[in-house]
Amino acid sequence: MSLQTAQLNELHWMMEVLHTIDVGLVVLDRDYTIQIWNGFMENHSGLLPREVKGKLLFDLFDEIPQDWFRRKAESVFLLKNKAFTIWEQRPYVFKFNNYRPITGTAEFMYQNTTFIPLMSTTGEVSHLCLLVYDVTDNATQKKELKKANAELAIFSRTDGLTQLFNRNHWQQCIAAEFKRYTRNQHASSLVMLDIDHFKAVNDNYGHLVGDDVIRHLAKLIREQVRETDISARYGGEEFIILLADTYAEGGLIFAERLRKTVEESVIIYNEIEIQYTISLGVAQVEPSYSTVTQWLEHTDNALYQSKGNGRNKVTVYQK
Repeated sequence: MSLQTAQLNELHWMMEVLHTIDVGLVVLDRDYTIQIWNGFMENHSGLLPREVKGKLLFDLFDEIPQDWFRRKAESVFLLKNKAFTIWEQRPYVFKFNNYRPITGTAEFMYQNTTFIPLMSTTGEVSHLCLLVYDVTDNATQKKELKKANAELAIFSRTDGLTQLFNRNHWQQCIAAEFKRYTRNQHASSLVMLDIDHFKAVNDNYGHLVGDDVIRHLAKLIREQVRETDISARYGGEEFIILLADTYAEGGLIFAERLRKTVEESVIIYNEIEIQYTISLGVAQVEPSYSTVTQWLEHTDNALYQSKGNGRNKVTVYQK
């Protein structure tokens, strides 16, 4: 075999490898016209090499932001160093459909792309090589893991029955609010409430109806609170709400509005109308408090005054 024949065979094998590898390979000249387009790019774009050769990249793929791509490419031409873009920064360079069986739910192919400078015989960068990697499996798994962790975080701080915060997370919030108060002396109020004669609801209608009543009250609370307020199921039929930047007078107005809304509402169960009431206690944070526990105790005391005075009432703690 002659040297020329061996070199031609080697070139043929190299081109065959470049055409069949499971990585996109694109070579552009300084004018961003396509010079090489391998089988991966052909298969996913539906465009044959002869159809794209000599064509301006941006004319064929208008989803590529020209300003961003040119800045990325020019740094490679100028510095003669590789550059990279990963799917977390930009999901794709070429918007290809996703056909992978494992991650078939992805709308498109997630890509990592490497920009490689190609030197001429004079040592200048004459062309730019793009290597396009399909990372859809990895990206989808990472996104699903992130979503699962986010859902787990929500689950860990949410009461399953009411979808309000649970007691543990709410206590973390109130501790943070108390620290904020000690620094800034901003007024905040607590509202504690529970359902009047809730045992009778369970005894007369069953625990499933009792759960419906608790869910109904949670819904009314969500409708009444502001986005800055923090509400939780404190335990059983007892709820607690942190009204940030709210004096006791504002807490009283809120509590009375909620009390009246509950009193006027009706739950229908098996064509039976069920009405219930709540009792509430309100306490504003005070400079004399050295711990959150004092604040909670005074709010609880106000609640039990409401219950002791006949229920379906609001009481503001008085020093």
